[in-house]
Amino acid sequence: MSGGTITIEQAEAALTADQRSEIFGWKMYDWGWSAFSTTVTTALLGPYLLALGEDAGGVRLLGYTIDEASFYPYVVSLSALLQIIVLPLVGAAADYTDRKKKLMLGLSYLGSIATAGLFFVREPTIVLGGVLFLVAAVAFSAASVIYNSYLPDIAPPVLRDRISSAGFAVGYLGGGLWLAANFVLIAVLDDGVAVRLSLGGTGLWAMYFIWRYPGRLLQPRPAARVKPAGVRWLTLSVGSVFTTLRELKRDHPVTFRYLIAYLVFNDGIATVITVATSFAADELDASATTLLLLVLLIQFVAIPGAVAFGRLAERIGAKRALMANLVVWVLLVVYAYVLLTSVAQLWVMGVVLALVLGGSQALSRSLYAQMVPGDKEAEYFGFYEIAARGTSWIGPLAFAVANDILDSQRQAILVLVVFFILGLGFLAPVQVRRGMLDAGQDPTGVVL
Repeated sequence: MSGGTITIEQAEAALTADQRSEIFGWKMYDWGWSAFSTTVTTALLGPYLLALGEDAGGVRLLGYTIDEASFYPYVVSLSALLQIIVLPLVGAAADYTDRKKKLMLGLSYLGSIATAGLFFVREPTIVLGGVLFLVAAVAFSAASVIYNSYLPDIAPPVLRDRISSAGFAVGYLGGGLWLAANFVLIAVLDDGVAVRLSLGGTGLWAMYFIWRYPGRLLQPRPAARVKPAGVRWLTLSVGSVFTTLRELKRDHPVTFRYLIAYLVFNDGIATVITVATSFAADELDASATTLLLLVLLIQFVAIPGAVAFGRLAERIGAKRALMANLVVWVLLVVYAYVLLTSVAQLWVMGVVLALVLGGSQALSRSLYAQMVPGDKEAEYFGFYEIAARGTSWIGPLAFAVANDILDSQRQAILVLVVFFILGLGFLAPVQVRRGMLDAGQDPTGVVL
């Protein structure tokens, strides 16, 4: 524990009314854009495009016919590849401009408009659905780079775990409520129009809440760095990305090691979420209704999970709390392999999974924010988003190969334990205090 005298309660009490308002506006960004992640990416778009493709006998693109079951996974993979290219460039540009807020809002509105356009996707326009998803996914992810980089700006170090956790909790609540409303709509209408209304309405939901709260309450920030005269933005961004990556490894080795750890254990988490529904359907014969309700359960139970792990971090430190969280992930995978044999047990596992999911996401972000230099926040969070999304194919690939070899999802899921154990191994030696000092952050009052 730090020997400083600033307590969390004192830091919270010292916040001005304007600071509290800005923090609230920042949290509400997650409320708006999480609806895209839950309703579009996770729940509805994949099955909807699959159904359209089945009716059309495949998806035709540039003279080729793509299997309807492969089209959406291909699109998701392409979006991950585009994000690897785009996100660090956006982060670098954001650090050089005093229009950081406008850039974030512009990208968010672009994502919202593309999502709203999904309402018009029908059988003859399946490819349009893929293109609109690509635009929305990349735009929202790029906006999230800048959104995450606001955390060190609006929160003193001692409050970052609490505020990051609250942001995720708000996002889970907003995304969950919108998803629940869409399930009711689809149950009542039981028609493709209901799915289209849900998909397109997600764009309107995101646009309204992002305009209403972060759009009005977040404050503009001065440029963190001065743009050299006569240098084009693209040239500046590309050069800055490679320069910063070298500096990250050389001058901020603790932050770099943490990114490696995050890349590994987050891939394990993302893979568990990705394969959970197919595992339950295959191994437990869980119905589609059960799986949809399970998704809703995870959304709402993750809220107290994010808050609880934020409070735990205030007592034992974010790194220790995150390590405890990852141990639970290991136990969950082992439980699924050894003991999970009924749908009733699946619900119990879903509750525990949701609790640790909210905590792992919130603590991962706040711990990273502690070790980011103040003049490169957006660019560093570009690398963070790449670690979160750009390598998300590794875990699913490992699971798929293991499943092909073993011909059993139950046995294949054990391969995911490797990601959590390796992640813990990389995370354990991370010296958070040194990382904060290297980044010019003040560790006073922060439990380490």
